[in-house]
Formats: sequence, structure tokens, C-alpha cells
Amino acid sequence: MGLFKKLFVFFVGFSLAFYFYSGDEFKPEMLKGKRIIVTGASTGIGEQIAYHLAQMGSKVLITARREERLKEVVAKCLSLGAASAHYIAGNMDDMVFAETVVKEAKNILGGLDMLILNHIGHHKYGYFSGNIDEIRKLIEVNFLSYATMTVAALPMLEKSNGSIVAVSSLAVGKIGVPFVIPYASTKFALDGFFSSLRLELALQNSNVSISLCILSYINTDAAVKSISHVVNQTPAPKEECALEIIKGAALRKREIYYEYALAKFLTLLRTWAPEFVDYGLSSTLNIENMKPA
Repeated sequence: MGLFKKLFVFFVGFSLAFYFYSGDEFKPEMLKGKRIIVTGASTGIGEQIAYHLAQMGSKVLITARREERLKEVVAKCLSLGAASAHYIAGNMDDMVFAETVVKEAKNILGGLDMLILNHIGHHKYGYFSGNIDEIRKLIEVNFLSYATMTVAALPMLEKSNGSIVAVSSLAVGKIGVPFVIPYASTKFALDGFFSSLRLELALQNSNVSISLCILSYINTDAAVKSISHVVNQTPAPKEECALEIIKGAALRKREIYYEYALAKFLTLLRTWAPEFVDYGLSSTLNIENMKPA
């Protein structure tokens, strides 16, 4: 098929997808009283998810590394109207800890309705040095802990007809980009794991939903600090991003795109014109600000 025909089919498909997108309506009361784990909740998107859930009257159990920061987030959640708010501090490179968080949800919350996996490991933005250990360590935090918590949570989620939400991104979970090879490796793995698990659960008539979040550049402190000197793009607000994740999760969306038009468009376009997408993404980078490996 020629390039013109490919682009024509793509734009027709995209227009239809956009036209028929989401006929369901989100209502905040959908989350009232729901028992929810939010990882990576001491800052950024996870913190904002916790605050939105609190305002909706959810029962939240948050986790991250920094205990003092988690205490502050829990206090604010309670002031915003959370039905209950608790925290567990620890590091997700420890699979025992990852599993313990889920087990504690049963003790603290009495069960689980939603598991929101949002935490990430530290990574250096730059040319790949060839250090395989860097990939191995990041896989533990960004992928294996997600799988560990999911397996541990499934029995409770089966009982509650619950949901799993895995936060990924457009540029490293769907489309390859430079300077983030270890990080991108882990995010692509999430797509494979959760997409395959979703199908297996459906074949077993499970009522557990799985939502994969495909996010654009968001104005979290970590992201802005890491890439703002190279990426020539205005980041989207983390508060709105967090709300869109919650909406999509409550509506049990297969994939949650934010910002929708940009993320969905590029994901679809990559199938039909990958070279064009590569060129477009590369043109937004200030390469002169990057140092060689």
C-alpha cells in the first residue's frame, strides 16, 4: 500500500475513533468509599491522584520512599474529605515490600477495589552508556514490582470486580525515543505484560479491568528537571492528568490517553508512518544540549 493510501486510511480511522470516543459519563460518586492503592504518591501525578480520590470520598492507601512526605500527603487527603487515608513507606526494588503493600490493603482497607501503579525508579536522561546493570535495576522497580503487586492483588480484585491501572507514557511505552533506553525498556514491558494479562483474564471470564495510561510530557518536578533543557515542548498539567487517569479507570477504559489528541494521534500515526513520527519527535529535541555518552 502506498504512503498516500496509508495516510488516507489512518486519517479516516482516526476521525472515526475521535467521533465515537467515550460515550460513557464519569461521576465522582463512582469512587466514593472505594478502597484504592496509589503507588508513587509522595509527589507528581501520584500525589495528585491521591488528592482527587480524597475529594471523591475514597479510602486511599499510598506508598513511596519518603515517609515524611507521605505523612503530609495523608494529612491533606484527610482534610480534603477522604473516607480514610494511610501510608506505607518503602522501596519498590524490594519485591517483598511490593507484595506487603498489597497484603496490608486487606488489613487496613478490608479489601481492594483499585490498584493504581504509578511509581518509577530513578534514571539518567542521556545517551545510553551500554550499562546493562542500569536496565536490570530499573526493570525491578518499573516492571517487576508492577507484576508482583498485580499478582498479589488479583484475588482481592476478583472479589470486588476491581481494576488495575498501570501508568506508562507515549514516548517511552508506545514510541521509541532517544536518551531513555533503560526507562523505555521497562515501559514497553508494561504494555506486553498488561495487554497479555487483560486477554487471559477475559478468556477466564474475569471481571477485573486493566487500564494502561499513555501519557504525554507532564509537568512533574522530576520530568521537568530531567528533560526541559532538551525537549522543546510545553508540559501538560499534572493535576488534570491525574483526574483523567481516575476518570478512565472508573470507566474501565482499556487505554487512557492524556493529552488525548496528541497521544492518540501519534500512537496511530506510528503504525502507518513510523519514519514521519521519528522525524517529528527528533525535531522537537534540542540535541545541542545533550552531551555524548
